[in-house]
Amino acid sequence: MWIGSPLRGALRLLTYFLFTLILLPVQLIALLFNIVPVYRWLPVYYHWAVCLILGIRVRVHGKQSTVTPTLFVCNHVSYLDIEVLGGMVPGSFVAKAEVAAWPFFGWLAKAQRTIFVERVSGSASKSRDEMLKRLDTGDNLMLFPEGTSSDGTRVLPFRSALFAVAQLRRDDRPIVVQPVAVAYTRLDGIPLGRYWRPLFAWFGDLDLVPHLWQMVCLGETEALVTYFEPVDIDRLGDRKKLAEYCHRQVSMGVQAANSGRLELLPALAKAA
Repeated sequence: MWIGSPLRGALRLLTYFLFTLILLPVQLIALLFNIVPVYRWLPVYYHWAVCLILGIRVRVHGKQSTVTPTLFVCNHVSYLDIEVLGGMVPGSFVAKAEVAAWPFFGWLAKAQRTIFVERVSGSASKSRDEMLKRLDTGDNLMLFPEGTSSDGTRVLPFRSALFAVAQLRRDDRPIVVQPVAVAYTRLDGIPLGRYWRPLFAWFGDLDLVPHLWQMVCLGETEALVTYFEPVDIDRLGDRKKLAEYCHRQVSMGVQAANSGRLELLPALAKAA
């Protein structure tokens, strides 16, 4: 069943592409001349503005870590997660290698200095080394440890191998890790149930272009971001326990957001 306004969708896409074409050269020039404040903060402004263009209203629960660097560990629901998280966190995303080959969106990912993770064992160490290098130079990283997107109702298991970077120490201190839950909870103020969640969740064999077109035609969307208390590997012992802990926190946050009962969550993030 089709819902939404094609006119709204066309205007949003036109605005999005024009805005992107204006800012992308600025980001590329900043990268070329190594203007660090620009290429770190321009993407934050860009993603924040894209949320406005696409009608995504972000509501935040908890407090974002103020420690730099922080490894933000989040569930993955949709390509919209990039806009939502990118509009709040100055840093780079960690994405699967296939994204680099995507037309247009792959170029944008490279412009934000995304780290592309290869699934083959021979290249995994190279990706890990790049993540370690970024953290060691003070860059925040945003990681989707499920390895793929989900249906927005449940959180897939986290891959503990991706938490190897949390073993890095800077100034003899472990890297701060913050679990983050993202959920798309309302459309034009009306709570979304399981039936309507795929309007925003892009997963499985859903085609990108039809899904994107349907999404931009919709009204105002609420994205709820829940920050949990930052932790580190020293507190939890090893990367497997760290992955399990983060998965429990994020799963709890997604369930609470989808049910509209955030009051059931314990004390959340206190800036580390």
